[in-house]
Amino acid sequence: MRTVLIDAPGNVYVDTVPDPVLPGPDGAVVQITTAAICGSDLHFYEGDYPLATPLALGHEAIGTVVEVGSEVRTVKVGDPVLISSVAGCGHCVGCDTKDPITCVSGPQIFGSGVLGGAQAELLAVPSADFQLHRLPSDLSTEAALLLTDNLATGWAAAQRADIPPGGTVVVFGLGAVGLCAVRCAIAQGAGQVFAVDPVEGRRELATHSGATAITPDQIGAVHEATGGRGAASVIDAVGNDTTMNAALAAVRAGGTVSVVGVHDLSPFPFPATLSLIRSITLRMTTAPVQQTWPALIPLLREGRLDVDGIFTHAMSLDDAPKAYAAVAARTADCIKVTLTP
Repeated sequence: MRTVLIDAPGNVYVDTVPDPVLPGPDGAVVQITTAAICGSDLHFYEGDYPLATPLALGHEAIGTVVEVGSEVRTVKVGDPVLISSVAGCGHCVGCDTKDPITCVSGPQIFGSGVLGGAQAELLAVPSADFQLHRLPSDLSTEAALLLTDNLATGWAAAQRADIPPGGTVVVFGLGAVGLCAVRCAIAQGAGQVFAVDPVEGRRELATHSGATAITPDQIGAVHEATGGRGAASVIDAVGNDTTMNAALAAVRAGGTVSVVGVHDLSPFPFPATLSLIRSITLRMTTAPVQQTWPALIPLLREGRLDVDGIFTHAMSLDDAPKAYAAVAARTADCIKVTLTP
């Protein structure tokens, strides 16, 4: 099969590798129909994380089941499915909560070196009853792909930000996750959402969802709008030192900062004393993907949550090098890209 590989920062290519085999009696093999590039994939592309070369990339994908093990009960050959980007064993006390992050044997992410990459023609999926969900026929390809990671992450980010009814929220970073977080915060009852990004076109997208768009140097507008208190809830969808410090500065005393942006491997100089004095709650979250589906799927199907405009480009799998370069440029016109085998 063909798959997207990386063997050095910036060196993405497509190559042919052996087809995956069924990963045990509880597993499945899925033929990928559409995959997507996630912002966290860029940490390998940009050299933030070490590479076990060559690494098969990708953890966001939907497809069709082509093989199942004898113990699989919820999906069958021929079913269209979405695949959780985060995998768990599916039968421990952690997975019983539908949160693979709390898996007792440890969560795994597709395309990170242990499990195969989802930017491929085929993907082996362990614990298929836990990782796979039959795809409703009335969901768009884009909505389904966002359910595998970015929308689930944005939803969890807003939930863990403790947004009070009508409260003020700040979202740092308007990539796919940040744009999803803006919409999820509004859906969860935020009164005003400030959307922060240096790229004008991305700020414009956020305003279409009902947010108030500002640049990073306009963050004083948050304090002006809240009588000097700061925001009740802040979501950091970037996760670098600059945005994490800005988030802690923008939140009000007693408020919550919810971080879903992926930091690099360097230590973060956390302002512990000031955060203690101000009674700040800090939460850092990898999305409990499966746990979000019961809430998100009905919202999408009923049109109560809109994900239009987040995907900006559709390319073939063979165009992966070009696609990665476009996403890494972080421009207004390229936010999220699909890859079709």
